[in-house]
Amino acid sequence: AIDEMLEHMKVTIDEVPPIVMMATNILPKRIKEIEANYNSMVRAGYPLDYLNVEYNIEEANKKINEIMESGTGASPYTAAIMVALGAFDDLNKANKRLDNIRDQSKEYVDEAGKSRIERDAALKEIEVLKSKIDQLENLMKLKQLKDSIK
Repeated sequence: AIDEMLEHMKVTIDEVPPIVMMATNILPKRIKEIEANYNSMVRAGYPLDYLNVEYNIEEANKKINEIMESGTGASPYTAAIMVALGAFDDLNKANKRLDNIRDQSKEYVDEAGKSRIERDAALKEIEVLKSKIDQLENLMKLKQLKDSIK
């Protein structure tokens, strides 16, 4: 039984450094990256309020602080694993939603560009047709003038 407990403690101790690294390095960097993407898109005029990114970032930071301020022992580390993975998952989901919105907006911009090209072509065609109408009207006037002279 003591050997099993020692083995369990060894596994727990082996797992602690990656968890601490995730809580102190990876997650904060990922949060900053998501926050920067979010702020950039908001400045560009995207309506992203419904994503609650700021709230989710605040909650992730709270959970990370709770992990770092928690006591010692297996239970806090187990909780740290769950909270860190949950926060990481939430952040990845938020980032995917931002990426989807960015992709959708790119599609809209592409469609708007195509529509603009089609509009420009239609305007040119209108100008050509107006020019032809003017020519035909001038020909009619010339014919009427010619007929009136005879």
